[in-house]
Amino acid sequence: MMKRFLRVVWNYHNLLIIILTPVLLLPLPLVIQGKVSECAFVLCVMAVYWLTEALPLAATALFPALLFPFFGIMKSSQVAGVYFKDFHLLLIGVICLATSIEKWGLHRRIALSLVTLVGVNPGWLMLGFMNSCAFLSMWVQNTSAVAMVMPIVEAIIQQILNAEGEGEQRQRTMTGTSNLGLELEETEGPCEKNEEPIRTNKEPDEMEYTIPEEAPSQTNVIGQKIEGRYRSKREHMMCKGLCLSITYSSSIGGIATLPGTSPNLIFSEYIHQFYPECTSVNFGNWIVLCLPISIIALLLSWIWLHWMFIGSDFRVLFRPSGERSERETATARVIEEDYNTLGPTSPQEVVTAFIFILMVVLWVFRDPGFMPGWASIFLPEYAGYISDATVALLLGLMFFIMPAHKPSADKHGIKYEAMISWKEFQACMPWEVALLVGGGFALAEGTQVSGLSSWVANLLSPLGSLPIIATVTIACVLVTSVTELASNAATITIFLPILAPLAEAIHVNPLYILIPTTLCTSFAFLLPSSNPSNAIVFAYGHLTTTDMVKAGIGVNVISVLAVLLAVTTWGIPLFDLDTYPDWAPSPSTSNVTGW
Repeated sequence: MMKRFLRVVWNYHNLLIIILTPVLLLPLPLVIQGKVSECAFVLCVMAVYWLTEALPLAATALFPALLFPFFGIMKSSQVAGVYFKDFHLLLIGVICLATSIEKWGLHRRIALSLVTLVGVNPGWLMLGFMNSCAFLSMWVQNTSAVAMVMPIVEAIIQQILNAEGEGEQRQRTMTGTSNLGLELEETEGPCEKNEEPIRTNKEPDEMEYTIPEEAPSQTNVIGQKIEGRYRSKREHMMCKGLCLSITYSSSIGGIATLPGTSPNLIFSEYIHQFYPECTSVNFGNWIVLCLPISIIALLLSWIWLHWMFIGSDFRVLFRPSGERSERETATARVIEEDYNTLGPTSPQEVVTAFIFILMVVLWVFRDPGFMPGWASIFLPEYAGYISDATVALLLGLMFFIMPAHKPSADKHGIKYEAMISWKEFQACMPWEVALLVGGGFALAEGTQVSGLSSWVANLLSPLGSLPIIATVTIACVLVTSVTELASNAATITIFLPILAPLAEAIHVNPLYILIPTTLCTSFAFLLPSSNPSNAIVFAYGHLTTTDMVKAGIGVNVISVLAVLLAVTTWGIPLFDLDTYPDWAPSPSTSNVTGW
């Protein structure tokens, strides 16, 4: 009876959360009357819904439009005007580029080219795929980057699994012993047969993934083909490492540019909305700060994953290229065949690559900071009018105008096809993210208007007695923990209106706290459900949740430390983080504490 009751409760747990959350929080606006408590009620309800995803994220984002006018915090017309910002125009331009990249296969050419450069040794192969995925995720959404690269990885994995075992003893001798100290709990027996990626409607954590009991008589037979998916645990571990390297590198690479991931764009728009005189947050300064972070975190994460899943003997990476194993030869053949199927570079790929490079150049030199940008030179009377969104939108619209082929005549007349169509753009456009971000902007505006942000600032002002690096570290660890359970965009949307008033209250440059916490919001590495990229990789069936948790802890620590290193070194002179800026409001004397 109890089991049946619990099953019914679990089946309707989302509905219970939706109903009970506002009921339990209702004393907040009723007992503590005032705009601050009413706005806090809206914030808490939205935070619970976003963290639990009881409602779709985009649906929860509509709550400010409903509740702020109801409580008299903002007029409906004012709330509606906050939902659409410069961020959305930038996102539209970037998605136009991503649509063309995916449609014409430029992503495959980039990925295969980078992998070919590093070679087919398992360690170098992992690094090549990490570089490919990280580079792509700098310009397209992380989920799209993983979806582009993972099929290539899976093809190579299948070739490795189907390769003959000839020469396996020689391979073991040259590569040394694997890292037994961190071996996972699976046995060395064969794993469940699963030639195709898992397709299921279950949540990632509910997916079934079982490993049969060990078959001792077969595991130590070198070169013998074991019935099942993997010949040995060593082979299985290598497949795990390749899969995890893809999802982790997409998150690490995405932080390098402002349009690379949603939290970066949300942060940029928040700064421009609430600190309009702050001009230091631009594409050029951001990439100078964050590209080294991505490189450092990517290299250290590669070393960590190599040690965990491939082996601790790194000397094998530098052996002569002529000493290839049978497995590496098979892998090289797959990569070569995949690249040859692409054929010569098409005119559409050339056009897409040209617009892509032009967009990056215009972003970097619009207002680089160390020299006058092109916008101030050619349009001096309209300084500040042009933003990164203007560039993205201009070049993004070019994909709807430029012809994809030479005009061709048929029975219906001359046929014209643009580089992308509106239907193709709609299929790639993350409308949920766009609405989620709009709801976050409305929520942030409401906290300012109601006075909730000032109340939070006064409440948190005692943190000013801590060293600033301690405050930043606490904030980074907090958001990194929360983002494992909530979406990246929802996490940064919740914390920006809280951390910005905190910085003002303790008289610290807001960028000193907001930049590292924004970056750490992207570090969701522990669970398959932490972000869509993890779920995509998990669905291919090579991993368990335990694999992801054990590997993700190390990558989390590496990434957070890389962010703290950057912010406390070259980030200080780049953004003047050691001084309280003129563009930030001056806190009252009672709130100012030394640091």
